[in-house]
Amino acid sequence: MAVTLAELARRFHGRVKGNPELAVTRVASLDSAGPGDIAFLSDRKNLAKLTKTAAGAVIVTEADASHFTGSALIVSDPHLCFARVAQFLHPFPKFSTGVHATAVIESGAQVATTAWIGPHSVVESGAKIGDDAYVGPGCYIGKNATLGARTRLVGHVVIGERCVTGMDCVVYPGAVIGGDGFGFARDGARWQKVPQLGRVVIGNDVEVGANTTIDRGALDDTEIGNGVKLDNLIQIAHNVQIGDNTAIAAGVGIAGSTRIGQRCTLGGQSGVVGHLDIVDEVHITAGSLVTSSIREAGVYSSSLKALPVDKWRRNAALLHRLEEMSQRLKEIEENLELRSKEHKK
Repeated sequence: MAVTLAELARRFHGRVKGNPELAVTRVASLDSAGPGDIAFLSDRKNLAKLTKTAAGAVIVTEADASHFTGSALIVSDPHLCFARVAQFLHPFPKFSTGVHATAVIESGAQVATTAWIGPHSVVESGAKIGDDAYVGPGCYIGKNATLGARTRLVGHVVIGERCVTGMDCVVYPGAVIGGDGFGFARDGARWQKVPQLGRVVIGNDVEVGANTTIDRGALDDTEIGNGVKLDNLIQIAHNVQIGDNTAIAAGVGIAGSTRIGQRCTLGGQSGVVGHLDIVDEVHITAGSLVTSSIREAGVYSSSLKALPVDKWRRNAALLHRLEEMSQRLKEIEENLELRSKEHKK
């Protein structure tokens, strides 16, 4: 679709510099954009690219607009505006309504007439599929599960029995919502399975990345708040609670019964052990391990950076001797204190 800069400015509260009737059809990077594209600049270290880009228009701040001789959409936050423009120009493809001939809909399932159930998908009895929902190919919706209005399962997604996915969600291929939590009781040398009887309850406007797994609760529910964004390859264990508008990057593991507040971020490959409380507005940097509750908002890190292997081995050897060195330091301090007292006499 094509849209003028004037229309984009009206929709996204910007101001046009240059030709308001200039039409753009898609978004692109400053490096690859052409005359019909709109790009954006959010990092001033790339200012030089504004003089070289072939973009028909750019999204910039007022301070940076003078560096581009063409037409521009001037806003306070170019990255955010670019995201909204990209959604407007590149919406999810429209889909047909109905049920594919190879899909299986069990008796007692409720599928809205405006929904789509794709090839080889299964919807079990008691499940409810909301208005304008999209169930892509190869999905499984368990008994008495609920899929909210306008939610999209892109393909090969599992929604377990009784689990709830809210409205306007997107779930990408390979995601499993409502698998059993890792619950076992020691029985001598063996393990006895603890039945996982809770659900997963997901709020509205949530994204779940490819191959991410969210385990059902053991007794109570695992809960994912409104607006949460989950990247690919995340493991969320049973009875975890994640607050509204928290974002979690790829490779994160969260152990059972941990509660994470609102508007938090967890960097890639970070980990959180079980039964912890993390307050709102906490930001965990990539690769960190959280082993105790966090009671104050802020940025937290715990990882060690990579070093040349010889230096790392020397440091590792010292780490193993920390207790011994600490004891020796304590003895030295005690001896110095004793000598100081004797000297004063």
